Amino acid sequence: MSLTLISAADLLTRLQEFDTIIDARTEAEHDEDRLPGAVNWPTLTNAERIVVGTMYKQINQFEAKKRGAAMAARNIAAHIDRDVIDKPKDWKPLAYCWRGGKRSGSLSIILDQIGFKTTLIEGGYKAFRAAVVADIPAQAARLNFRVVCGPTGSGKTRLLHALIAQGAQVLDLEGLANHRSSVLGAIPGVAQPTQKRFDTLIWDTLRRFDASQPVFVESESKKVGNVAIPTSLVERIRTSPCINLNLPTDERIALLLEDYDFFVQNTAFFCQRLEALVEMRGKVVVENWKALIMQGDMRPVVSELLSKHYDPGYLQSIQRNFGQYGQAVQLEVTDRSEASLRAAAQSLLSH
Repeated sequence: MSLTLISAADLLTRLQEFDTIIDARTEAEHDEDRLPGAVNWPTLTNAERIVVGTMYKQINQFEAKKRGAAMAARNIAAHIDRDVIDKPKDWKPLAYCWRGGKRSGSLSIILDQIGFKTTLIEGGYKAFRAAVVADIPAQAARLNFRVVCGPTGSGKTRLLHALIAQGAQVLDLEGLANHRSSVLGAIPGVAQPTQKRFDTLIWDTLRRFDASQPVFVESESKKVGNVAIPTSLVERIRTSPCINLNLPTDERIALLLEDYDFFVQNTAFFCQRLEALVEMRGKVVVENWKALIMQGDMRPVVSELLSKHYDPGYLQSIQRNFGQYGQAVQLEVTDRSEASLRAAAQSLLSH
């Protein structure tokens, strides 16, 4: 038999050794979070797990185990028929479930009996999750960050994308979080990841960076929408060298109208989101903004959002939270064009 166990701590540096990473948990558990690149082969589906769990509680364990075994056997057979028949003898799968128990064990025993070199995670996903949380501080500590600062609409995210196009290392926290990191930053129709998934995405991104090269990242708050950036990473970023991106106000307004075009297309949604600002800015101000929006007059609303909401506290916040902001490299960009941001990225990378 070639079935082996691997500890979660060892796994973090050996993920690349496996041809396929198999998540034997339910679809819902897989969606909540999973190992990088994992495929979902449920031993029990969402519905089946509910059935077995109900029998376990309401009838007895023995009857529940019989029913669960029948379901698991059918599902494992289907996975093998669909996904394993074409695999060569040297295929090396890694399997896991919640705690490395019955679900992944049942699948792995059959794969092992076929003759594949099969590995199980000792402690399952739960152990992997603990190892990731423990490793994020070490990953953050080994990297040198350069923090792109600048008020709302200055083009920080566009600069990050331009840096990526130039081959630079970039940690795009807003991209990983599916959120634009402000009270109006939710993207319609796009769900944010769970906190567990966000942590795994961050860890998976950090571990791939070359420590000999800088990592560019935007100056974020501790939370991006509903998910929190790991504290160790926040602290590391906030003590790193800064770049202050400057864009003329007219260009900032135009950029925001482009980047938040879903508000232009859906004025009712824009008005709904503005309700979150009533407590801070007052009902009269917000109602006036909503009236202008419904008339299709977006520009003065965006201008006032910058001057009355976003900009007033920005400088104070950035100076308080980012220790090297006072020595920030000043990066002047005359307009929001792709060419200007590309030139700015090239300028950063040439120093």
